[in-house]
Amino acid sequence: MTDSQPPLFPVAFDTSADQQLEAVRDAILADDPHGEKFGLALRRTFDMLLDGQHTGRFRWEELHKTEKTHAGTLVEINLQRAFGFADGDEMDYSIAGIDVDCKYSQDLGKWMIPPEAMGHLCLGVWASDRAGLWSAGLFRVAEDLLTKKEGNRDGKRNLTKAAREAAVNWLFKDAPLQDNILLRLPQKDIDAIFASRYGTQRLHELFRRTQGRIVSRSVVATVAQQDDYMKRIRYNGGSRSALRSEGIVILGQYGSHQAVAAALDLPVPGAGESVSVRLTPWTAEHGDAPWVELDEGKWTVARDGDLEVEAPMLPER
Repeated sequence: MTDSQPPLFPVAFDTSADQQLEAVRDAILADDPHGEKFGLALRRTFDMLLDGQHTGRFRWEELHKTEKTHAGTLVEINLQRAFGFADGDEMDYSIAGIDVDCKYSQDLGKWMIPPEAMGHLCLGVWASDRAGLWSAGLFRVAEDLLTKKEGNRDGKRNLTKAAREAAVNWLFKDAPLQDNILLRLPQKDIDAIFASRYGTQRLHELFRRTQGRIVSRSVVATVAQQDDYMKRIRYNGGSRSALRSEGIVILGQYGSHQAVAAALDLPVPGAGESVSVRLTPWTAEHGDAPWVELDEGKWTVARDGDLEVEAPMLPER
């Protein structure tokens, strides 16, 4: 998490004026105090829309208009699956026995509110894959919070600017979304990664060019575009074998790999994640650089001037 991304914790606000809102807030935060379920559901939504394994797409701009329109429905479905919300009587969900509508927008706060939501609680959600952030807040729909009555042809209206700034009671604000590293790479790296017609070769290039950074399962699927994409990382013909001669190891979610990453001060991969890094034998010239024992030798993260040597085998998972 960078300095520009705040810690993942609920945003405090006064709920004393709306006991139902307070009950819904408490129920959500009791189930997801740090926003992990929210974040994973939103990451899953982007991955489902992009369908990188079958399309190679990784940018929101590559989606068709109909797919973008479907995003709100997928957010609603994935949040309901993640939290196990019951169906509402009139709105999307029943949370703590209270009807709650769910709305998603790519523009923060610009949710389209239908006439039938008047007087009900609304869970407003925003997420941007490009920004790597998401937010979620609660508000009760009221006439004085909405734009002019005409709205669109379905009678849907937005919150006014003043309402967006004052009436939304944020559960989480600008929380980090699991990163899509393909959006952070220079175009020359993207071109090099996707240059080969073979998925295995594309994966090799991905791990050469993303050393020291978390690579998610969905990114691997997008680059490989194969059904057995995670197998393409392993030894016995996968990227771990192919890159070993270049000194590169690929750490995965296994406990032994996580211990290596932590010892070397690298990002620790979580479920479905990988981190590649070039290693070199540790010598006194490396000074206080962290090292780890592998294959009965001391290894550290290679510097630009270190010679390229065959990497050690990683420990069994």
